[in-house]
Amino acid sequence: MPPRSPSAAVRRQRRRLRTGAMLAALVAVVVGGTALAVRQLDDSEVLIRERCSATVGADTFELTPEQAGNAALIAGVAVSRGLPARAASIAIATAIQESRLENIDYGDTAGPDSRGLFQQRPSQGWGTEEQIMTPLYAAGAFYDALVKIPGYGTLPITEAAQTVQRSAYPTAYADHEPEGRAFASALTGQSPAALDCTLRDPSAAGEPLAVSTAAEEVFGPLGGTVDGTRLTLDAAETRGWAVAQWAVANASALQITSVAFSGLEWGRADGGWSSATTETGTVTITVAGVSP
Repeated sequence: MPPRSPSAAVRRQRRRLRTGAMLAALVAVVVGGTALAVRQLDDSEVLIRERCSATVGADTFELTPEQAGNAALIAGVAVSRGLPARAASIAIATAIQESRLENIDYGDTAGPDSRGLFQQRPSQGWGTEEQIMTPLYAAGAFYDALVKIPGYGTLPITEAAQTVQRSAYPTAYADHEPEGRAFASALTGQSPAALDCTLRDPSAAGEPLAVSTAAEEVFGPLGGTVDGTRLTLDAAETRGWAVAQWAVANASALQITSVAFSGLEWGRADGGWSSATTETGTVTITVAGVSP
């Protein structure tokens, strides 16, 4: 007797099983593809090398965001004191040599009690360890000593720095003169739109009032007004560019997404400065909002 064909009910059951298997496979492909895409996006974000660059003329130099933030503070203190950009060049070059522009809490064999951005020593009268580890104080102490040097603005950087620091390696400061000059020129506002930072997406929501407080600690009163995620500071001309580029240098730490001044705007998403509509005499800073 020839074998009987499967019944209609059996055939329907087989079709349902095959269809279910195909749908399951399709879902797996879609879910897997989505997960891969998300991982690729995450990987691309992680692979971004965060950095800040100062370009003056044909020369470009790079710092990490942390280093750039400290350089911006050093330059900003010079601006707030009415010192020339040359003073900021000397100070930044000195801090690069002494601490790599990082607020370190240790010294070396030559100065075991050295601390901070300038490796100042309590034993040499620079202040307490707590004071020296406060970058705003440390920068001010450096300038207090620098301006006492007759004609410091015309001295070679290595000579001016060594007179202040009394280092065991007096000629090393000259190695950092080019990048010190470039970052000082940008961060004192002498070179507009010369500072750029390449950054990952903000890691949290920003606080406009925190940005205002940080800026005024460096530059003094700026008459800040807040509208949502937007902060407007009063600053014009060279001082305005110093404030604007200070904000770019601190964009990573303060969750800043854009900075606009004098017809130009820096955007965190794309980097670089582009044309924008701005109000005269104001620096507009936008921070990241709360994620939905």
